[in-house]
Amino acid sequence: MKKTISLNGEQFQLEELVDVARNGTSIAIAGASKAKINKSRALVDKWVKDGVRIYGVTTGFGALSDVTISLENTRRLQKKILFSHAAGMGRHMEEDVVRAMMALRVNDFCRGNSGLHLQTIQMLADMLNSGIVPMVPEKGSVGASGDLVPMAHLALVMIGEGEAFVDGIRMSGAKALASRTLEPLELAAGEGLALINGTQFMIALGCLALHDALNLCKHADIAASMSLETLMGTRTAFDPRIHQVRPHQGQIMAARNMLKITENSEIISSHEDCSRVQDAYTLRCSPQVHGASWDAFAYVDKVIRVEMNASTENPLIFPESEEFLSGGNFHGQPLALACDFLGIAIAELANISERRIERLVNPYLSGLPAFLVEDGGLNSGYMIAQYAAAALVSENKVLAHPASVDSIPTSANKEDHVSMGAIAARKCRDIVENAEEVIAIELLCGAQAIDLFTNIKAGDGTLAAYNTIRQQVDYMKEDRLLSTDIATIKQMLKDGAIVRAVEAAVGKLY
Repeated sequence: MKKTISLNGEQFQLEELVDVARNGTSIAIAGASKAKINKSRALVDKWVKDGVRIYGVTTGFGALSDVTISLENTRRLQKKILFSHAAGMGRHMEEDVVRAMMALRVNDFCRGNSGLHLQTIQMLADMLNSGIVPMVPEKGSVGASGDLVPMAHLALVMIGEGEAFVDGIRMSGAKALASRTLEPLELAAGEGLALINGTQFMIALGCLALHDALNLCKHADIAASMSLETLMGTRTAFDPRIHQVRPHQGQIMAARNMLKITENSEIISSHEDCSRVQDAYTLRCSPQVHGASWDAFAYVDKVIRVEMNASTENPLIFPESEEFLSGGNFHGQPLALACDFLGIAIAELANISERRIERLVNPYLSGLPAFLVEDGGLNSGYMIAQYAAAALVSENKVLAHPASVDSIPTSANKEDHVSMGAIAARKCRDIVENAEEVIAIELLCGAQAIDLFTNIKAGDGTLAAYNTIRQQVDYMKEDRLLSTDIATIKQMLKDGAIVRAVEAAVGKLY
């Protein structure tokens, strides 16, 4: 039976959103929310009938807010705002992002502050649950006044306009609705603005990027542990006493993980009497670097979870006091800063990983066969895998430049500071994708290096990771197509197979 999550605008969790976005979980509007929604809408209808001046309902938008719209034109205004604001460009966003946008928008509306009709909100839920995915271009939002452009493209399908994907086939919005026996809506006063005036494009991207970043943390510790062993490093730097005197929580957790993963390593114990005093920073300081990123993720997690259950439109209806207020909850600054911070933190996981990859493939640093392959010269081994990792890391350095430090005034200077949060969120997700590839390459090289220690057992966690990788990717005796191997490891990383195997061997990682 298909799982359904009941939304009330207050308790939507990141893990639940990912289930909706990627696993086909359905949503429903909670009963208590329906009462709030109906009361808010009744107030809007009363105010419109009484001729009350309300921004975006009986007035124009942005710099045109001083223009009064007649009662007979209030419905026309709602359709026009969707057409005029659907100015998106670029490739269309992936299905998981759009599904996340739709679920987050419904959850926002379930708070009862939007003034939408219940059937309008239900239409959005029905589209999501029936597999209609509006075509949303990636570019055009400045992250203030909400994500107006992408949200307009999403909302167009609700009135039978725009385009959507159904079962992977691109078609008109009208055909998409008809394919699921849904009738196009006719929007009432204020509904057009309420549908597009929110932060759900950037928060959808931010949520999925954060989820993937959190998944990447443990994989980064596993990859670093594999590199540590095969580069003949020491576990001394992970001693809890070192980290207790500088008690950053992420650093403590990363050090604990690496101690667990390398427990009972015969490779490490085989060189306890060697003359090396300290390891390179990329090995010795892995807990400090990984841990700082973990702590950054914790801050972003806090921001994300607040925004997931917030009212972000304007104006806001307060049914309890029967008032409406104009404000700026659509401004994406909290998300812009968080996504920029998240992107930088993820980029650093990839940055240090690439340096460990270089140490693994460089015979002058590793003491292993050049580029981790037999018969070097005839075979290039993992030489170009390091090139690819370097390219991704360099790209991340460009992408990590913060978008939130920029602002260009819009709407005749009425909207004179914007967040660029949508750009920050898009860049952040690209950085995550690149970092996953880099960590996958390190895991691949680590497994290859372990094979070169033919008679010595790796640590309990490292060995579990190695065995899991070898179930999908064979030892490379001679050159073969590397991109296939990297893609396989990346998919294992995204599925969590490697972490599950390690945790089965050594217990829960932090």
